[in-house]
Amino acid sequence: MSLTPGFAEPVAGAQACFRALLEAMSRPGRIQALAALPDAPAPLTPAAAAALLTLADADTPVWTDAGPAAEHWIRFHAGCPLVADPGAAAFLLATAAPPPLAALDPGTEEEPHRAATLILQVTALDEATGWTLSGPGIETTHRLRAGGMPAGFAAAWAANTVRFPRGVDLVLCVGDRLAALPRTTRIEEAV
Repeated sequence: MSLTPGFAEPVAGAQACFRALLEAMSRPGRIQALAALPDAPAPLTPAAAAALLTLADADTPVWTDAGPAAEHWIRFHAGCPLVADPGAAAFLLATAAPPPLAALDPGTEEEPHRAATLILQVTALDEATGWTLSGPGIETTHRLRAGGMPAGFAAAWAANTVRFPRGVDLVLCVGDRLAALPRTTRIEEAV
């Protein structure tokens, strides 16, 4: 099994991706383009792979459904332990249908920052249509369409937001772009 490279320049690549992730979390639903991207094996998209390499380390258990080649690549480049139980993961990278949000670690009242972050590969991201987002980091409202979301996602997300300060955070990725939905973001579905 051949191993493709991670970031061409690991420090600079991870720093650039971290800045994009911070911007995405502080401005929910705003799409961020990534310049520094790893050469990840299929089915990983460049943005999802970059986000995981930036966030995961030897102390963060990771769950993924990406298959053996991607697991080997993630283990090598991030040095993180992989877990079979989604509820035991600090970071999750879903390339297909994600585990239910309610099954993921929401953190505790004392340590809400220990909640899981789900990195979800989607088929499209567009700020012109879709959900109407509101909450911290959004002046009034913002639109975001994420193609390929699982059925019932809006209801599951609503249940996630009422657990605040606990709850799961979400990073949506397609190609070389990403957008984030922190647990405080409210979604209203387009009718």
